[in-house]
Amino acid sequence: MQKPVRIAPSILSADFAALGDEVRAITRAGADYIHVDVMDGHFVPNITIGPDVVKALRSASRKPFDVHLMISPVDPYIEAFVGAGSDIITVHAEAGPHLHRTVQLIRSFGVRAGVSLNPSTPASAVYEVLSDIDLILVMSVNPGFGGQKFIPDVLRKIETLREAIDALGRDIDLEVDGGIDDKTAKLAIAAGADVLVAGSATFKGGKSRYAANIRRLRGAK
Repeated sequence: MQKPVRIAPSILSADFAALGDEVRAITRAGADYIHVDVMDGHFVPNITIGPDVVKALRSASRKPFDVHLMISPVDPYIEAFVGAGSDIITVHAEAGPHLHRTVQLIRSFGVRAGVSLNPSTPASAVYEVLSDIDLILVMSVNPGFGGQKFIPDVLRKIETLREAIDALGRDIDLEVDGGIDDKTAKLAIAAGADVLVAGSATFKGGKSRYAANIRRLRGAK
């Protein structure tokens, strides 16, 4: 059963010179999760932040930190991100040879485990760990940079995963990340998504607009 829509603003689109203030602002504006994009310049062609920045931001919000690790290898860094205050750690199915082992490692630290799928990765890549995860993140752009256009073909994957989650009957978030705006939010929700990662669409217009931006995305139907 599809859950109420939640919004996870991606701080990749925030003002990096004032990240603490930005996290506090989106928390006050009604964000459900704080989405943290971690990129290593190897698995994806960009470098962002590490666990020390996550730790520094932790005091800025009590909202769940939804930490998306776009790094490979990933296992050696999971403990550091847990220690930094992550509530959800999402790894890519494509980032290593032993997805089940990585998921079990995340769970061993008592945090929620997620798996992300790139646009060209089939839904079936996550089937064998569905009983062990708390979140599936469907990438609707190729990971690495913000501001890209939504890839419409991923809507079929979202629908397929919605069916698989509902058939299993577990409480698994179905999250979509990439090119989310007023129009694509409606498409993603209709396909079965219940968490929307939104960078530019959340942060556009400055702090006075964050609450309205979040409400608009959450209410997209």
